[in-house]
Amino acid sequence: MYRLSLMRDNIFTKIFRLYVDGFRSMKVGKKLWAIIIIKLVIMFAVLKVFFFNETLNTKFQTPEQKSEFVLDNMTNKEP
Repeated sequence: MYRLSLMRDNIFTKIFRLYVDGFRSMKVGKKLWAIIIIKLVIMFAVLKVFFFNETLNTKFQTPEQKSEFVLDNMTNKEP
C-alpha cells in the first residue's frame, strides 16, 4: 500500500517526505542545524549593519552605481 502511494506522488512530495522523515529521526542534527541557522542570521545581520549601512536604493539610481559602491566598499582597505 505504501509503495503504491509513493508511485502516485510527484517528485516534490517524495523529496519533502524524505527530508521530514530524516529530520524526525535526528537527535544531534537538530541542534547542529539550529546552530547553523543562528550563525547565518548573525553573520548576515553583521554584514548588513557594518558593510552595507548606507541604503543603496535611496542613495543610487542605477544598478551600475550600486555595484560600483559595493565594489569600492568591499575592496577598500581603509577603516
